[in-house]
Amino acid sequence: FYKEKRNICGAKIREIRLENKIKQHIFIAKLQAKGLDINPAAYSNLELGHRSIRDFEVFIIAEALGVEIKTLKDV
Repeated sequence: FYKEKRNICGAKIREIRLENKIKQHIFIAKLQAKGLDINPAAYSNLELGHRSIRDFEVFIIAEALGVEIKTLKDV
């Protein structure tokens, strides 16, 4: 089953998370602590590009990764 790509940040978010050796469930907990209500399935779909990312989510994710928002562009 093919899902269309719905964001341009997911792959880069995953790449940065893995470079920093942060397990997915730990990162999700960090996002939740920052006020982002996201479950593991939704987060996985976000990284895969199968879920759209809202602007405020990009801000929180960038902050949690310690990078600027422009770093998350996967181009």
